[in-house]
Amino acid sequence: MEPSQATPEPVPSPKPATKRSLLSSLMEVAAAATTATAALQRSSSFKEDSYLASSLRSSELKALQELKQLLSTSTKPISIWGVPVTPAGGGGGGGDERADVVLLKFLRARDFDAGQSHAMLLQCAEWRREFGADGLADEELVGFKEMEGVVAYMHGWDRRGHPVCYNAYGVFKDKAMYDRILGDAEKLQRFLRWRVQVMERGVRLLQLRPGGINSIIQVTDLKDMPKRELRAASKHILSLFQDNYPEMVARKVFINVPWYFSVLYAMISPFLTDRTKSKFVIAREGNVAETLYKFIRPEFVPVQYGGLSRPGDLQNGPPKPATEFTIKGGEKVNLEIDGIEAEATIAWDIAVGGWDLDYGAEYVPSDEGSYTVVVEKTRRIPAAADEPIHDVFIAREAGKMVLSIDNTSSRRRKVAAYRYFVRKASSM
Repeated sequence: MEPSQATPEPVPSPKPATKRSLLSSLMEVAAAATTATAALQRSSSFKEDSYLASSLRSSELKALQELKQLLSTSTKPISIWGVPVTPAGGGGGGGDERADVVLLKFLRARDFDAGQSHAMLLQCAEWRREFGADGLADEELVGFKEMEGVVAYMHGWDRRGHPVCYNAYGVFKDKAMYDRILGDAEKLQRFLRWRVQVMERGVRLLQLRPGGINSIIQVTDLKDMPKRELRAASKHILSLFQDNYPEMVARKVFINVPWYFSVLYAMISPFLTDRTKSKFVIAREGNVAETLYKFIRPEFVPVQYGGLSRPGDLQNGPPKPATEFTIKGGEKVNLEIDGIEAEATIAWDIAVGGWDLDYGAEYVPSDEGSYTVVVEKTRRIPAAADEPIHDVFIAREAGKMVLSIDNTSSRRRKVAAYRYFVRKASSM
């Protein structure tokens, strides 16, 4: 059974707060915070940039040609992210269609000012040479094994094929962890090198071709993030990425957002461009799965965020697709998996965003004279649950599995996903 119900609606930017005296400013920020929260939870006006020549304005094409002309005067070849933009003989890319994608990223970062874009690109090339960025993705950085898959990591793709990068700095609320990784200037520099390595690995997943996948999705978990302690690291990371990875992020999704974030957003909103704000999506704690499911299929969403993807799952090839559904407040849903043969093994996974409901499972034999088997006694799944349910059952006779998800004690609608695997006795 595949329940078919309405999927969640995707998120536009809030109106900027104005700035006057300190007192009036604080009053307006407090009022704007409410507006900001509501606006950030509505549908986004975001439209991803195109790199097809046919979609560019004449002024943009002109700027692209101007930038190529400036690059053609370079005395030595330059490559950015493995793409030659000034090969021997000049020509700003020498006909490589990937070069146009790279150049357009720098142009967009400087509002199609060819001169400023040229200066930015040269500075980026110099930084990459000094930093050793080209070979960084393959480096074995000592001391960061525990950070992999926890603090910053690439994991899966969104519904349009963009690689997804997750960031979660809550582990640094532990002072011992903070001191060990970020405790002094030298450690901070090593951490920045590791964080750039994660970004370089993300860039390798991009096609960098017109009409291709040319940017990533960034998901930032703000839960337990120690703001003051991470200020220096955050500032360095932001600066490095803005200067050297322009237009690499298609969308920024903030999850587990604390209440005060909307106040901060209302304060900084006037200083952000509409284009930047259109990339932002905000999800408070409790709305994480619902928000992520809008952009990422459940089988690619990590288990700690209400999805079905456990660490290491994606190393074994594409995951089995999940069936998505919603459970209305006050509703009970029964999922029936029919046609199970005797001695077959059935395994299933279920994830519900926000949980706080009852779950149970029973096996109903086809023979009316047989007894129903309680596979999983009905139990309460708390809201704090951060792992999907995974159960396995061996059927001794033919029948069907019935999975019960009871949301009758809640008024809140919840997104959910499930998938199952059946192995016949003969295939075991």
